[in-house]
Amino acid sequence: MPRRHALGLLSASTLLGWPASNALAQFRVEVTGVGLTRFPFSAVSFRGNEAASENIAAIVRADLERSGQFVAVPPLSGALDETSRPDLAPWRERGADSLLTGSVTRLADGRFDVRFRLWDVVRAQDLGGLSYPVGATDLRLAAHKIADYIYEKLTGEKGVFSTRIAYVTKAGTRHSLWVADADGENARAALTSPEPIISPSWAPGGGQLAYVSFESRKPVIYAHEVASGKRRLLANFRGSNSAPAWSPDGRSVVATLSLSGNAQLYTMDANGGEPRRLTQSASIDTEPVFSADGKQIYFVSDRGGSPQIYRMAPQGGNAQRVTFTGNYNISPSVSPDGRWLAFISRVNGAFRLHVMELSTGTVTALTETSGDESPSFAPNSRMIIYATRDKGGDALMTTTVDGRIKTRLAGAQGDIREPEWGPFLR
Repeated sequence: MPRRHALGLLSASTLLGWPASNALAQFRVEVTGVGLTRFPFSAVSFRGNEAASENIAAIVRADLERSGQFVAVPPLSGALDETSRPDLAPWRERGADSLLTGSVTRLADGRFDVRFRLWDVVRAQDLGGLSYPVGATDLRLAAHKIADYIYEKLTGEKGVFSTRIAYVTKAGTRHSLWVADADGENARAALTSPEPIISPSWAPGGGQLAYVSFESRKPVIYAHEVASGKRRLLANFRGSNSAPAWSPDGRSVVATLSLSGNAQLYTMDANGGEPRRLTQSASIDTEPVFSADGKQIYFVSDRGGSPQIYRMAPQGGNAQRVTFTGNYNISPSVSPDGRWLAFISRVNGAFRLHVMELSTGTVTALTETSGDESPSFAPNSRMIIYATRDKGGDALMTTTVDGRIKTRLAGAQGDIREPEWGPFLR
């Protein structure tokens, strides 16, 4: 039985049975696996970095390696800033295709000016650079933005390192909703409660999170402004209110409500109002997610006798079954490019992360663990975050879509659930 499964979302009893543990506030990155073709790069120590609390080059290296598309070449000793052209010959001899140099300067107002320059080692070309004046608490963000710049410059696609993730922990009787950098670091509690918090869902633009709270002794849906901490009630109808999902335009929210007695999908205005029923089955319909173009809603239903993934138009109507491999498939997540569907499938009693190529229906198992849950795609569709049990404890993991590069984002012991990768920030 998975730690959180589709048909248990409507019951507080499974959540109240979470074991006590310490909440996590920080993570460390461990990358395992071997990719096919990766860009060899090197990031030298930034000049003046010793005055700052964060190692900019090390953060950039970890970001790029975690993507599965880069392999770090050990740097030469010493520091190089962005102002002068380095001798690239030693870097060519080391096999690096690109080189990152930069500096960190403390400004008179207490902020830090983080500057960088990227070099094409093979062609001996300057690939540009930028400056980020930031406060001490945003040094990691500056490093993530540098990694995004390098990723986009060398791959042609947007990087996701400056995006954020949300997840839930439980420590004793304390439940917390966390917002962290995409690498799991810099975690901050958005909400703490003595009652369970489940199903965080990012709004488009990354400014709000919807979630389900049991503080009223029943599941109620709130929308939470991440920057201010303000929240507003989204759904507190008769019965259960659970599994919120934002539409891509942010104007509406689809959720699982039990107004009719059984759990069905409803849509409602994001600013409040009466819900409109989308599904008309006698079964449990839950875990809705939108496709990025807003033309489909994927969801889980046991209308065929066991939990499977279906899809339908956002207005409701006839639903089409999507998963056919295995008799228990839950927790759908659609890649923003529309190519992939990630989900959890029960295989011989083990709950494992799978991915389906939607154009062909081909399904691939990405993990060999047994307690995977809650997959969520990065906004560039290249990675998936999920929760699992690994080495005897709970962990957050990322994997590339091909499953070749996996990153553990867990350090201390903790009870970690339901990660959700946020969108590109506006």
